Amino acid sequence: MSNLKDVIVSAQDKLAEVQASLANIQTDTIAQVAEVGGSAAGVDPTVLRFAVFVMAIFVGYYVVWSVTPALHTPLMAVTNAISSVIVVGALLATGVDIEQATGGAGWSARIFGFLALILASVNIFGGFLVTQRMLAMYKKKS
Repeated sequence: MSNLKDVIVSAQDKLAEVQASLANIQTDTIAQVAEVGGSAAGVDPTVLRFAVFVMAIFVGYYVVWSVTPALHTPLMAVTNAISSVIVVGALLATGVDIEQATGGAGWSARIFGFLALILASVNIFGGFLVTQRMLAMYKKKS
């Protein structure tokens, strides 16, 4: 019985040591991130945006490829829903009075905004229709 207590006590001691070292690592990491964040003020915004874009590509790649095949259809449905954010930008480009700011050249923004609205709507509704058809394949036939 005392042997079991000794094992438990030593495991608790090791756990406390690991927790302390993790706390130190976390503190050091936060300090390093703050230091890098403070020194990143001189980075060109284009380079920063490009870096975020590249990181988003890698994150998206690993997220999509780690999804099991059974969850691929719901993932694509959510992707179609997220792409509907384009509609908001298209509505803004179509409805904003740009002619005052550009001196009468706002018609091109409205045309491209309207085209973006149409194409994004086709993408969204078409994606949901395809998802619905794919989910219908898995239903039991009565």
